[in-house]
Amino acid sequence: MDFSKIIIGVMRWGIWGADHSEKGVQKLIETSLEENLSTFDHADIYGGYTTEELFGNAFSEMKIDREKIQLITKCGICMPSEKKNFPLKYYNYSKEYILNQVDESLKNLKTDYIDLLLLHRPSPLMNPEEIAAAFGVLRSSGKVRDFGVSNFTASQFDLISKYFPQLVTNQVEASLTETKAFYDGTIDQMMQKKLQPMAWSVMGTYFSEDSERTARIKSVFDELTVKYNADEAQLLLAFLLKHPSKILPIIGTSKVESIKSLKKSLQINLEIEDWFSLLEASLGHDVP
Repeated sequence: MDFSKIIIGVMRWGIWGADHSEKGVQKLIETSLEENLSTFDHADIYGGYTTEELFGNAFSEMKIDREKIQLITKCGICMPSEKKNFPLKYYNYSKEYILNQVDESLKNLKTDYIDLLLLHRPSPLMNPEEIAAAFGVLRSSGKVRDFGVSNFTASQFDLISKYFPQLVTNQVEASLTETKAFYDGTIDQMMQKKLQPMAWSVMGTYFSEDSERTARIKSVFDELTVKYNADEAQLLLAFLLKHPSKILPIIGTSKVESIKSLKKSLQINLEIEDWFSLLEASLGHDVP
């Protein structure tokens, strides 16, 4: 994968968040590219199946070479919305559904290809042979360049890769306040296979949760923000970037100034003692 070291998540750019106009989206794209952050993370369901189209319309008017950016999208979740008349939320990984959703994403994004397609969440009914067949068609047609999964366990990753060995990543939830992926084998597996994991919800619950845990973390940040001349959000990203798996964090901001600020986290190299002091604050106890 040739993606930027920080990935720009677009989930909140549309009606699920900031509700930006096309001009607002163009400004976010421009800022991202100015900061050498060229990878954008989508999913077909974002904005109730509207955000891909918002992005596609905005980008198509910018006259930027398509090869200058990388587009990630996901499929597999069927979600009731104004655009889709599904009776309930469920998962569908039939060959026909995957192929149809990719065609829809290509149309909405106004592009000839997707750089990376992810299975959004594992389904108890997924058939790995059928998924592999769909991926094969998409690869041979040139519609998708690379494939991966999102929120899969290590065993679920192995199940799909047995039939389609070319999977390139697993996008998982990981942050200072959600450290499960460091221990459950998902990131270990990426390192074993020499693949880079992606991480979503990288700020965790630090800014949204008022608890003893966040109070402990804040007390550590009070010292580290001075030591590293950085703010709390930059340090939260630096915590993930320190990991030897070379995690690609997805920042979900819809603000130009936040994109510029979070880019600076790439310059922070936390000392190992500081990294563990943050982990200890999150866990609420010494490491074993």
